[in-house]
Amino acid sequence: MAKVKTAYSCQSCGAMSSKWQGQCPECLAWNTLIESLPSIQSHGYAGSVAKVQKLNEVSLAEYPRIITPFAEFDRVAGGGVVPGSVILIGGDPGIGKSSILLQIMAVLSQSYHCLYVTGEESLEQVALRAKRMQLPNDKLMMMSQTHIESICQYMEKHRPQIMVVDSIQTMQIQALQSAAGGVAQVRESASMLTQVAKRLNIAVFLVGHVTKSGEVAGPRVLEHIVDTVIFIEGQSDGRYRMIRAMKNRFGAVNELGVFAMTDRGMKEVKNPSAIFLNRAQDDISGSVIISIWEGSRPILAEIQALVNENGFGQPRRLAVGLDPNRLAMLLAVMQRHLSVNLNDYDVFMNIVGGIKVTETSVDLAIIAVILSSLYNKPIAKDCIILGEVGLSGEIRPVPYGIERINEAKKHGFKHAIVPLDNMPKKEIGIKVTGITKLAEIKDILV
Repeated sequence: MAKVKTAYSCQSCGAMSSKWQGQCPECLAWNTLIESLPSIQSHGYAGSVAKVQKLNEVSLAEYPRIITPFAEFDRVAGGGVVPGSVILIGGDPGIGKSSILLQIMAVLSQSYHCLYVTGEESLEQVALRAKRMQLPNDKLMMMSQTHIESICQYMEKHRPQIMVVDSIQTMQIQALQSAAGGVAQVRESASMLTQVAKRLNIAVFLVGHVTKSGEVAGPRVLEHIVDTVIFIEGQSDGRYRMIRAMKNRFGAVNELGVFAMTDRGMKEVKNPSAIFLNRAQDDISGSVIISIWEGSRPILAEIQALVNENGFGQPRRLAVGLDPNRLAMLLAVMQRHLSVNLNDYDVFMNIVGGIKVTETSVDLAIIAVILSSLYNKPIAKDCIILGEVGLSGEIRPVPYGIERINEAKKHGFKHAIVPLDNMPKKEIGIKVTGITKLAEIKDILV
C-alpha cells in the first residue's frame, strides 16, 4: 500500500508546502504551517451529482431525541440528544467528564446500542469505576482504541446508536506523522468522526481536554466542527458541578444544569436555587440574594461583599464569580453619583456556591452589598435586588423581570427592589419597590 503523503498548509494565507518550515514562504508568517491531509483532486471526476432542491421541499421529519437519565443534562442539550449530532464535553481534569458520560451510557445501553471508546484508561479501569458507581454493565460495549480508522470501521460495520470517544486528544490518524494531541491530529480526527456520525445517524460524545485559560485544547476549529459544546465547571474539591452549553445547534445557549458529585457519580440537582440559598438565620451586612437568568430559567444565588479599610495605600479589588472590570466600573459610578470614595478600602466580592455571573442584572445588587458592608447595615434576608446600572447613575430594566420576581416569591421572599420598568402591572403577592436612580438605593439601605 502506497504511503499517503502529507502536506503543510499555512493557517494565515492557505499556502501549501511539501515540508514543514518555520516561516511560510508566501506570506512570511512564522509558525503557521500545520500538517494536513491533501485533498484528492481529479479532473473529470465521474462521481454522483449532488442533489439540489428548493428549501420548501426539504423534509422536516422530526428526529426522536434520545432522553438521558439526567433531566438537567437534557435541558442543557436542548431537550435530549439528537441522533447524528456530535457533542463536545470539556472541563478541567477530575471535574467529572468521564463519570457522567459513563453513567449516561450505562443506562442508555439497556435500550440502545452503545459504544464507549477509551483512549486514556484501560478497560479494567473503566469497569472498576462502573462497579464502584453500581452501574448496569451487561450491555455496554467497550473498546480501547486510539486509531480513528479502526473506530470508523467498527461504526460502519456495527452501526452503534450512541458513542463516546474519551478523549479526542488521544485519537490519531495513521496517515499523519504528527503525535496524538497535535493540531492536525485533533482536527482531522474530529472531522472524520463527524462525517461518519452524520452519515450513519450516530450520536457521538467527544471528551476534550482544556488549557490553562479554560478553552478546549487543540485548534479552535474543533468547536466549529461539532454541533454542541458543553463545559463542566466547578472546583475539583467542591461538591457541585455546573454544566453549561456554550454552543448548541439544537437548543438554547448558556443553558445551565447543576449536579452534585458523590461517591456514586453525578447526581442532578433539580432545584438549583435551594443549594445557593444557605444563608445565616439572622440578617447580616454585606449579603443579598440575586436572581440570574441561565438559559431558560431563573436561579437564585447569594452575593457577598466585604469592604475593609486599607492601610497600605494600594486598595485591593477581588471578585470571585464576577467580572473584575465590571466591579471597577461600578465603584467609579458609586464615587461619582453617590459620593462614596473607596480609594482607602479593600473590596472583596464573592458569588456563593462557585457559580459565575456574567449578566448585568446584578449591578444594583453589587452596589447594594458594598454599601451594606461599608456602613454595616444589614439587608433583610427576605429581600431580593435586581437592576442594571448605567454610567450616568440610572437604573435600567433587566430581561425576564417578572419571572425572576416569581422565582423569589416561590422561595418565600417578601420584598423585591427592581427597576421601575420591571414593576409588575398587578399584584403578584410580593412587595415590589421600583427605583430609577442610584441615589434611591442608598436612601433605602442607609
